[in-house]
Amino acid sequence: SRELFVLTYGALVAQLCKDYEKDEDVNTCLDRMGYGIGVRLIDDFLARSAAKKCRSYSETADMIAQVAFKMYLGVTPRVSCSSAAGNEFSLILDKNPLVDFVEELPAERASLCYCNLLCGVIRGALEMVHLAAEVTFLQDRLKGDAVTEIGITFLRKAEDRKHKRN
Repeated sequence: SRELFVLTYGALVAQLCKDYEKDEDVNTCLDRMGYGIGVRLIDDFLARSAAKKCRSYSETADMIAQVAFKMYLGVTPRVSCSSAAGNEFSLILDKNPLVDFVEELPAERASLCYCNLLCGVIRGALEMVHLAAEVTFLQDRLKGDAVTEIGITFLRKAEDRKHKRN
């Protein structure tokens, strides 16, 4: 459940900070864990949401924000397209439930990307529907930014299997 996840997430990050000296290692671990969650979560999402196949990157970004975030975290980020090519989007969260119980990052953990798990979840879920993407935090309230912003850059569509046979 969302509540249990939010309550235990801080303990998970705290344990990783004890296990790894470098913030970069914690960030990598969170991304990897999130990726594994995303790979498994996509089946639940498709079954529960009855989502239809998205026809564009824009529809995909909207589906992530308006359906997936709402379903799993209870928030709906704003979506903004940030490229003329239409393959770069930002999910802007005015409220991030994962940091409800966190006031600030310790000074010695300044490069920690506390919610990096979310990037991995999004990337893993997108890969399972054959969309390669780079997902990164662009702004973070825990680091003094006004909002939390996750950037999604769609890299390419997976080749259609029909084309591979020809």
